Amino acid sequence: MSKNILVTGGAGYIGGHTCKALAERGYTPISYDNLSNGHEWAVKWGPLIKGDIGDRALLDEVFDKYKPSGVIHFAAFIEVGVSVKDPGSFYRNNSCGTLTVMEAMRDHGCERIVFSSTAAVYGMPDSVPIVESHPQWPISPYGWSKFMVERMLEDFGRAHGTRHCALRYFNAAGADPDSEVGEAHNPESHLIPLVLQAAHDPEKEITVFGTDYDTPDGTCIRDYIHVCDLADAHIRALDYLADNESVAVNLGSGTGNSVQEIIEAARTVTGVDIQPKLGERRAGDPSRLVADRTMAKKTLGWEPQYSDIVETIQHAWNWMTRD
Repeated sequence: MSKNILVTGGAGYIGGHTCKALAERGYTPISYDNLSNGHEWAVKWGPLIKGDIGDRALLDEVFDKYKPSGVIHFAAFIEVGVSVKDPGSFYRNNSCGTLTVMEAMRDHGCERIVFSSTAAVYGMPDSVPIVESHPQWPISPYGWSKFMVERMLEDFGRAHGTRHCALRYFNAAGADPDSEVGEAHNPESHLIPLVLQAAHDPEKEITVFGTDYDTPDGTCIRDYIHVCDLADAHIRALDYLADNESVAVNLGSGTGNSVQEIIEAARTVTGVDIQPKLGERRAGDPSRLVADRTMAKKTLGWEPQYSDIVETIQHAWNWMTRD
């Protein structure tokens, strides 16, 4: 079996970390990225093909040349707020673009795909921690675009025999402990880098949206999972699909941290007395989102190795302040 793995979005945050982990385990990651959100400097462990997932002719060339034995599919738009304002671009890129990748896989005999899904497919949870059987009813076009891909993957499996693992992850965080790759979104919307930016640059502010939630300190609780643990899970999922049927699993730490706890941990790491602005709640923000990770352990043998949020934030801070 070919050790070449096509990684769409391989120049992105999670994609870059996964490419490093693939290379460490003897695979050759073939990064395919249009660089709209990714970075050429993040591709260090295999070739980079600059292209869009909607470009079927280029995908055919890549499959013909590299003959990948599997696909790890990250390429997607991820800004939830933007998806509400411009849903068409999300459905075209995330859903239709993925369909193009899946059709190329089908026609080139590539049978395994690990899909970067999201906890957003659940919408507003009825119960926490969230299990995979929880009803799926997204509350944003972003969430629906990922939901649609999961349905397409199931249909392709029935029709064409392809096998998939849909990884529904919660809040990716941290950076490579060696600082070879890290998070660099523009604009940035993730809490931890925003808090660290406020510590790094006095001109930048961090806002806490809502302090009256039904949580111990009144701020939202989210499940933060180290990006290297996510990378490990993608490779485990790829290997799992060699001999097993399709599956969807949550990826999370199984515990949650509030916004206030993240800020306090960032104060510990940076030594800066970060003082956030207090704002109103944002529409559609659940008070608590935490994964049940039982299925990931059972099927993939996966457990997070980085469970200390201070360590995770330290890695992100080391990346942000590297020379």
